[in-house]
Amino acid sequence: MYSLLFRTLFRRMDPEKAHHLAFAWIRLAARVPVLRTFLAAFLAPRRKELRVEALGRRMHGPFGLAAGFDKNAVAVDGLTMLGFDHVEIGTVTAHPQPGNPKKRLFRLVPDRALINRMGFNNEGSAAVAERLAAREAVFKATVGVNIGKTKIVPEEEAIGDYVTSTERLAEHADYLVVNVSSPNTPGLRNLQAVDHLRPLLTAVREAADRTVTGRRVPLLVKIAPDLADEDVDAVADLAVELGLDGIIATNTTIARDGLGLTSDPALVAETGGLSGAPVKDRSLQVLRRLYARVGDRVTLIGVGGVTTAEDAWRRILAGATLVQGYSAFVYEGPLWARTVHRGLAERLRASPYATLAEAVGAETRTAEDGAHPDHPEGPDRPEKRSTAA
Repeated sequence: MYSLLFRTLFRRMDPEKAHHLAFAWIRLAARVPVLRTFLAAFLAPRRKELRVEALGRRMHGPFGLAAGFDKNAVAVDGLTMLGFDHVEIGTVTAHPQPGNPKKRLFRLVPDRALINRMGFNNEGSAAVAERLAAREAVFKATVGVNIGKTKIVPEEEAIGDYVTSTERLAEHADYLVVNVSSPNTPGLRNLQAVDHLRPLLTAVREAADRTVTGRRVPLLVKIAPDLADEDVDAVADLAVELGLDGIIATNTTIARDGLGLTSDPALVAETGGLSGAPVKDRSLQVLRRLYARVGDRVTLIGVGGVTTAEDAWRRILAGATLVQGYSAFVYEGPLWARTVHRGLAERLRASPYATLAEAVGAETRTAEDGAHPDHPEGPDRPEKRSTAA
Protein backbone atom coordinates (compact mmCIF):
# COMPACT_ATOMS: atom_id res chain seq x y z
CA MET A 1 0.00 0.00 0.00
CA TYR A 2 2.65 2.54 1.00
CA SER A 3 4.92 1.62 -1.91
CA LEU A 4 2.04 2.42 -4.28
CA LEU A 5 1.39 5.71 -2.50
CA PHE A 6 5.07 6.58 -2.70
CA ARG A 7 5.27 5.81 -6.42
CA THR A 8 2.06 7.61 -7.36
CA LEU A 9 2.15 10.60 -5.01
CA PHE A 10 5.22 11.25 -2.88
CA ARG A 11 7.81 10.44 -5.54
CA ARG A 12 6.24 13.03 -7.86
CA MET A 13 6.33 15.73 -5.19
CA ASP A 14 9.18 17.92 -4.05
CA PRO A 15 10.79 15.90 -1.23
CA GLU A 16 10.46 18.65 1.36
CA LYS A 17 6.78 19.22 0.50
CA ALA A 18 6.16 15.47 0.68
CA HIS A 19 7.81 15.42 4.10
CA HIS A 20 5.55 18.18 5.39
CA LEU A 21 2.44 16.46 4.00
CA ALA A 22 3.27 13.10 5.56
CA PHE A 23 4.23 14.80 8.79
CA ALA A 24 0.89 16.62 8.89
CA TRP A 25 -0.95 13.31 8.52
CA ILE A 26 1.03 11.80 11.40
CA ARG A 27 0.25 14.78 13.64
CA LEU A 28 -3.43 14.72 12.69
CA ALA A 29 -3.79 11.00 13.42
CA ALA A 30 -2.17 11.48 16.84
CA ARG A 31 -4.80 14.09 17.75
CA VAL A 32 -7.74 11.69 17.27
CA PRO A 33 -8.04 9.55 20.44
CA VAL A 34 -9.68 6.43 18.98
CA LEU A 35 -7.57 6.48 15.83
CA ARG A 36 -4.25 6.92 17.64
CA THR A 37 -5.10 4.11 20.06
CA PHE A 38 -5.89 1.76 17.17
CA LEU A 39 -2.79 2.76 15.22
CA ALA A 40 -0.52 2.39 18.24
CA ALA A 41 -1.93 -1.06 18.99
CA PHE A 42 -1.22 -2.15 15.41
CA LEU A 43 2.01 -0.30 14.64
CA ALA A 44 3.67 -0.37 18.05
CA PRO A 45 2.96 -3.75 19.68
CA ARG A 46 5.15 -4.30 22.73
CA ARG A 47 7.59 -7.19 22.68
CA LYS A 48 8.98 -8.07 26.10
CA GLU A 49 12.10 -9.66 24.66
CA LEU A 50 13.13 -6.35 23.04
CA ARG A 51 12.97 -4.21 26.17
CA VAL A 52 16.19 -2.35 26.89
CA GLU A 53 17.58 -0.12 29.58
CA ALA A 54 19.84 2.64 28.31
CA LEU A 55 20.79 6.18 29.29
CA GLY A 56 18.89 5.78 32.54
CA ARG A 57 15.64 4.94 30.72
CA ARG A 58 13.64 1.78 30.28
CA MET A 59 12.46 1.55 26.70
CA HIS A 60 10.11 -0.81 24.91
CA GLY A 61 12.82 -1.57 22.38
CA PRO A 62 16.10 -0.37 20.89
CA PHE A 63 14.83 1.23 17.67
CA GLY A 64 14.31 4.99 17.48
CA LEU A 65 13.92 7.82 15.01
CA ALA A 66 17.05 9.87 14.40
CA ALA A 67 17.17 13.65 14.61
CA GLY A 68 16.14 15.58 11.52
CA PHE A 69 12.57 14.40 11.06
CA ASP A 70 10.94 16.32 13.90
CA LYS A 71 13.10 19.39 14.20
CA ASN A 72 10.75 21.37 16.45
CA ALA A 73 9.23 18.71 18.73
CA VAL A 74 5.77 18.97 17.19
CA ALA A 75 4.96 15.26 16.78
CA VAL A 76 6.60 13.18 19.50
CA ASP A 77 3.37 11.33 20.26
CA GLY A 78 2.62 10.74 16.58
CA LEU A 79 6.04 9.23 15.99
CA THR A 80 5.78 7.12 19.14
CA MET A 81 2.38 5.96 17.85
CA LEU A 82 4.18 4.65 14.75
CA GLY A 83 6.36 2.41 16.90
CA PHE A 84 9.61 4.28 17.48
CA ASP A 85 11.01 3.41 20.89
CA HIS A 86 12.69 6.78 21.25
CA VAL A 87 12.43 10.00 19.27
CA GLU A 88 15.34 12.38 18.88
CA ILE A 89 14.18 15.89 18.04
CA GLY A 90 16.20 18.64 16.39
CA THR A 91 18.72 19.67 15.48
CA VAL A 92 17.81 22.73 17.57
CA THR A 93 19.93 25.89 17.62
CA ALA A 94 20.03 28.72 20.15
CA HIS A 95 18.57 31.16 17.62
CA PRO A 96 15.76 30.40 15.17
CA GLN A 97 16.95 30.10 11.61
CA PRO A 98 15.34 29.30 8.25
CA GLY A 99 18.10 27.01 7.07
CA ASN A 100 19.64 27.01 3.64
CA PRO A 101 17.84 28.15 0.48
CA LYS A 102 15.51 25.68 -1.18
CA LYS A 103 15.76 23.27 -2.99
CA ARG A 104 17.72 21.50 -0.27
CA LEU A 105 16.45 17.91 -0.02
CA PHE A 106 16.92 15.31 -2.76
CA ARG A 107 15.89 11.67 -3.13
CA LEU A 108 18.27 9.17 -4.69
CA VAL A 109 15.59 6.53 -5.17
CA PRO A 110 17.68 3.80 -6.90
CA ASP A 111 20.18 4.07 -4.04
CA ARG A 112 17.54 4.29 -1.29
CA ALA A 113 19.29 7.43 -0.13
CA LEU A 114 18.80 11.12 0.52
CA ILE A 115 20.99 14.18 0.14
CA ASN A 116 20.14 17.12 2.33
CA ARG A 117 21.58 20.54 2.94
CA MET A 118 18.77 21.73 5.20
CA GLY A 119 21.09 23.79 7.41
CA PHE A 120 19.47 23.26 10.83
CA ASN A 121 16.18 24.96 9.94
CA ASN A 122 14.30 25.22 13.24
CA GLU A 123 12.35 27.58 15.47
CA GLY A 124 15.14 28.00 18.02
CA SER A 125 15.71 26.52 21.45
CA ALA A 126 13.43 28.95 23.32
CA ALA A 127 10.40 28.01 21.21
CA VAL A 128 11.18 24.29 21.30
CA ALA A 129 11.70 24.38 25.08
CA GLU A 130 8.34 26.10 25.51
CA ARG A 131 6.65 23.44 23.38
CA LEU A 132 8.24 20.58 25.29
CA ALA A 133 7.31 22.17 28.61
CA ALA A 134 3.67 22.43 27.52
CA ARG A 135 3.51 18.94 26.05
CA GLU A 136 0.90 16.64 27.54
CA ALA A 137 2.20 13.20 26.70
CA VAL A 138 -0.29 10.77 25.23
CA PHE A 139 2.23 7.93 24.96
CA LYS A 140 5.22 7.21 27.15
CA ALA A 141 8.18 8.30 25.06
CA THR A 142 11.90 8.73 25.45
CA VAL A 143 12.78 12.12 23.96
CA GLY A 144 16.31 12.98 22.97
CA VAL A 145 17.18 16.59 22.18
CA ASN A 146 19.85 17.22 19.55
CA ILE A 147 21.49 20.66 19.68
CA GLY A 148 23.74 22.40 17.16
CA LYS A 149 25.45 25.70 16.43
CA THR A 150 23.54 28.65 15.03
CA LYS A 151 24.93 29.44 11.58
CA ILE A 152 25.52 33.17 12.22
CA VAL A 153 27.46 32.50 15.43
CA PRO A 154 31.23 32.48 14.79
CA GLU A 155 33.16 29.36 15.66
CA GLU A 156 34.94 31.04 18.57
CA GLU A 157 31.55 31.71 20.19
CA ALA A 158 30.16 28.23 19.58
CA ILE A 159 30.44 27.09 23.19
CA GLY A 160 28.21 29.90 24.43
CA ASP A 161 25.69 29.08 21.71
CA TYR A 162 25.49 25.43 22.76
CA VAL A 163 25.31 26.40 26.43
CA THR A 164 22.33 28.67 25.76
CA SER A 165 20.43 25.80 24.14
CA THR A 166 21.45 23.45 26.95
CA GLU A 167 20.16 25.81 29.62
CA ARG A 168 16.82 26.04 27.83
CA LEU A 169 16.35 22.41 26.83
CA ALA A 170 18.15 20.14 29.31
CA GLU A 171 15.26 19.87 31.76
CA HIS A 172 12.98 18.66 28.96
CA ALA A 173 15.43 16.09 27.56
CA ASP A 174 15.68 12.43 28.48
CA TYR A 175 19.09 12.71 26.87
CA LEU A 176 20.99 15.54 25.19
CA VAL A 177 23.07 15.26 22.00
CA VAL A 178 25.81 17.66 20.91
CA ASN A 179 25.79 17.66 17.11
CA VAL A 180 29.17 18.67 15.71
CA SER A 181 28.96 16.54 12.59
CA SER A 182 26.48 18.04 10.14
CA PRO A 183 28.19 19.10 6.91
CA ASN A 184 25.62 21.84 6.29
CA THR A 185 26.74 24.46 8.82
CA PRO A 186 30.08 26.03 7.82
CA GLY A 187 32.87 25.20 10.25
CA LEU A 188 30.73 22.90 12.41
CA ARG A 189 32.76 19.76 11.75
CA ASN A 190 35.89 21.55 12.96
CA LEU A 191 34.43 21.15 16.44
CA GLN A 192 34.95 17.39 16.21
CA ALA A 193 38.67 17.93 16.73
CA VAL A 194 39.42 16.91 20.30
CA ASP A 195 41.00 20.25 21.20
CA HIS A 196 37.71 21.96 20.34
CA LEU A 197 35.42 19.16 21.47
CA ARG A 198 36.78 18.83 25.00
CA PRO A 199 35.91 22.37 26.19
CA LEU A 200 32.59 22.25 24.33
CA LEU A 201 31.42 19.01 25.94
CA THR A 202 32.73 20.12 29.32
CA ALA A 203 30.76 23.37 29.12
CA VAL A 204 27.57 21.62 28.02
CA ARG A 205 27.94 19.05 30.80
CA GLU A 206 28.36 21.80 33.37
CA ALA A 207 25.40 23.74 31.99
CA ALA A 208 23.16 20.66 32.09
CA ASP A 209 24.17 19.89 35.68
CA ARG A 210 23.67 23.51 36.69
CA THR A 211 20.25 23.70 35.07
CA VAL A 212 18.86 20.31 36.11
CA THR A 213 19.71 19.44 39.70
CA GLY A 214 17.27 16.62 40.40
CA ARG A 215 18.75 14.13 37.93
CA ARG A 216 21.67 13.65 35.58
CA VAL A 217 20.79 14.41 31.97
CA PRO A 218 22.74 11.93 29.82
CA LEU A 219 25.05 13.68 27.35
CA LEU A 220 26.07 12.24 23.98
CA VAL A 221 28.00 13.45 20.96
CA LYS A 222 27.15 12.68 17.33
CA ILE A 223 30.06 12.17 14.97
CA ALA A 224 30.53 11.97 11.20
CA PRO A 225 31.39 8.86 9.20
CA ASP A 226 34.05 10.90 7.42
CA LEU A 227 36.37 11.04 10.44
CA ALA A 228 39.69 9.28 9.97
CA ASP A 229 40.11 6.19 12.12
CA GLU A 230 42.59 7.90 14.42
CA ASP A 231 40.09 10.72 14.97
CA VAL A 232 37.38 8.20 15.81
CA ASP A 233 39.76 6.75 18.39
CA ALA A 234 40.46 10.21 19.78
CA VAL A 235 36.74 10.95 20.21
CA ALA A 236 36.27 7.55 21.87
CA ASP A 237 39.10 8.23 24.31
CA LEU A 238 37.73 11.69 25.04
CA ALA A 239 34.28 10.25 25.77
CA VAL A 240 35.80 7.92 28.35
CA GLU A 241 37.95 10.68 29.80
CA LEU A 242 34.99 13.05 30.27
CA GLY A 243 32.58 10.38 31.44
CA LEU A 244 30.35 11.01 28.44
CA ASP A 245 27.18 8.92 28.43
CA GLY A 246 27.14 8.04 24.76
CA ILE A 247 28.27 8.45 21.17
CA ILE A 248 26.00 8.40 18.12
CA ALA A 249 27.64 6.90 15.06
CA THR A 250 27.09 8.33 12.54
CA ASN A 251 25.75 11.44 10.84
CA THR A 252 25.55 11.93 7.06
CA THR A 253 28.58 11.75 4.78
CA ILE A 254 30.02 14.20 2.28
CA ALA A 255 31.60 11.29 0.40
CA ARG A 256 30.30 10.20 -3.00
CA ASP A 257 33.12 8.19 -4.57
CA GLY A 258 33.36 4.51 -3.78
CA LEU A 259 29.75 4.19 -2.63
CA GLY A 260 28.45 2.58 -5.81
CA LEU A 261 25.79 5.24 -6.38
CA THR A 262 23.59 4.60 -9.42
CA SER A 263 21.24 7.59 -9.29
CA ASP A 264 21.24 10.46 -11.77
CA PRO A 265 24.75 11.99 -11.67
CA ALA A 266 23.20 15.45 -11.41
CA LEU A 267 21.51 14.42 -8.17
CA VAL A 268 24.61 12.70 -6.86
CA ALA A 269 26.54 15.93 -7.46
CA GLU A 270 24.25 17.95 -5.20
CA THR A 271 26.09 19.29 -2.15
CA GLY A 272 25.02 18.25 1.32
CA GLY A 273 25.02 15.21 3.52
CA LEU A 274 24.29 11.82 2.00
CA SER A 275 22.26 9.42 4.14
CA GLY A 276 20.61 6.07 3.63
CA ALA A 277 21.81 2.72 2.35
CA PRO A 278 25.15 3.90 0.85
CA VAL A 279 26.35 5.04 4.29
CA LYS A 280 25.72 1.67 5.93
CA ASP A 281 29.15 0.08 5.60
CA ARG A 282 31.18 3.04 6.85
CA SER A 283 28.80 3.75 9.71
CA LEU A 284 29.07 0.14 10.79
CA GLN A 285 32.86 0.31 10.60
CA VAL A 286 32.91 3.39 12.83
CA LEU A 287 30.57 1.71 15.31
CA ARG A 288 32.74 -1.39 15.53
CA ARG A 289 35.83 0.73 16.04
CA LEU A 290 34.17 2.71 18.80
CA TYR A 291 33.00 -0.40 20.63
CA ALA A 292 36.43 -1.99 20.38
CA ARG A 293 37.80 1.17 21.98
CA VAL A 294 35.22 1.95 24.68
CA GLY A 295 33.51 -1.39 25.31
CA ASP A 296 30.64 -0.94 27.73
CA ARG A 297 31.93 2.24 29.32
CA VAL A 298 30.02 4.42 26.85
CA THR A 299 26.57 3.73 25.37
CA LEU A 300 26.67 3.59 21.59
CA ILE A 301 23.81 4.41 19.24
CA GLY A 302 24.12 3.05 15.71
CA VAL A 303 22.62 5.06 12.85
CA GLY A 304 23.33 5.46 9.16
CA GLY A 305 21.96 3.21 6.44
CA VAL A 306 19.68 1.25 8.77
CA THR A 307 16.83 -0.07 6.62
CA THR A 308 16.02 -3.63 7.64
CA ALA A 309 15.85 -5.65 10.83
CA GLU A 310 19.08 -7.31 9.72
CA ASP A 311 20.75 -3.89 9.56
CA ALA A 312 19.55 -3.10 13.09
CA TRP A 313 20.64 -6.52 14.38
CA ARG A 314 24.11 -6.05 12.91
CA ARG A 315 24.42 -2.72 14.72
CA ILE A 316 23.54 -4.41 18.00
CA LEU A 317 26.07 -7.19 17.43
CA ALA A 318 28.65 -4.53 16.58
CA GLY A 319 28.13 -2.72 19.89
CA ALA A 320 25.04 -0.51 19.66
CA THR A 321 22.68 -0.59 22.61
CA LEU A 322 20.25 1.58 20.65
CA VAL A 323 19.70 1.88 16.90
CA GLN A 324 18.21 4.76 14.92
CA GLY A 325 16.99 5.30 11.40
CA TYR A 326 15.57 8.08 9.30
CA SER A 327 16.12 7.93 5.53
CA ALA A 328 14.50 4.51 5.15
CA PHE A 329 11.35 5.92 6.76
CA VAL A 330 10.82 7.86 3.53
CA TYR A 331 10.94 4.67 1.46
CA GLU A 332 9.43 2.12 3.87
CA GLY A 333 6.53 4.11 5.32
CA PRO A 334 4.50 3.78 8.53
CA LEU A 335 4.93 0.01 8.91
CA TRP A 336 8.70 0.35 9.06
CA ALA A 337 9.21 0.31 12.84
CA ARG A 338 6.79 -2.60 13.26
CA THR A 339 8.66 -4.59 10.61
CA VAL A 340 12.05 -3.89 12.20
CA HIS A 341 10.78 -4.90 15.64
CA ARG A 342 9.34 -8.16 14.36
CA GLY A 343 12.58 -8.99 12.56
CA LEU A 344 14.69 -8.17 15.60
CA ALA A 345 12.57 -10.43 17.79
CA GLU A 346 12.96 -13.26 15.28
CA ARG A 347 16.74 -12.82 15.14
CA LEU A 348 17.05 -12.71 18.91
CA ARG A 349 15.06 -15.95 19.25
CA ALA A 350 17.25 -17.64 16.64
CA SER A 351 20.48 -16.43 18.27
CA PRO A 352 22.45 -17.91 21.18
CA TYR A 353 21.69 -14.81 23.27
CA ALA A 354 18.98 -14.78 25.91
CA THR A 355 18.58 -11.00 25.82
CA LEU A 356 19.46 -8.06 23.62
CA ALA A 357 21.91 -7.03 26.33
CA GLU A 358 23.93 -10.19 25.72
CA ALA A 359 23.94 -9.54 21.98
CA VAL A 360 25.30 -5.99 22.24
CA GLY A 361 28.87 -6.03 20.97
CA ALA A 362 29.02 -9.82 20.61
CA GLU A 363 30.29 -9.73 17.04
CA THR A 364 33.02 -7.22 17.86
CA ARG A 365 34.10 -9.11 20.95
CA THR A 366 34.26 -12.46 19.19
CA ALA A 367 36.20 -10.97 16.29
CA GLU A 368 38.80 -9.87 18.83
CA ASP A 369 39.01 -13.10 20.79
CA GLY A 370 38.72 -15.48 17.84
CA ALA A 371 35.39 -17.07 18.63
CA HIS A 372 32.68 -17.46 16.01
CA PRO A 373 29.94 -14.76 16.21
CA ASP A 374 27.29 -17.43 16.79
CA HIS A 375 29.27 -18.89 19.69
CA PRO A 376 30.20 -16.00 22.01
CA GLU A 377 32.02 -18.04 24.61
CA GLY A 378 35.52 -17.07 23.45
CA PRO A 379 38.41 -16.35 25.86
CA ASP A 380 38.68 -13.09 27.78
CA ARG A 381 35.08 -12.13 27.07
CA PRO A 382 34.55 -8.78 28.86
CA GLU A 383 31.84 -8.31 31.40
CA LYS A 384 28.64 -7.02 29.79
CA ARG A 385 26.54 -4.58 31.76
CA SER A 386 22.86 -5.41 31.63
CA THR A 387 20.70 -3.34 29.34
CA ALA A 388 17.61 -5.49 29.66
CA ALA A 389 14.71 -3.95 31.53
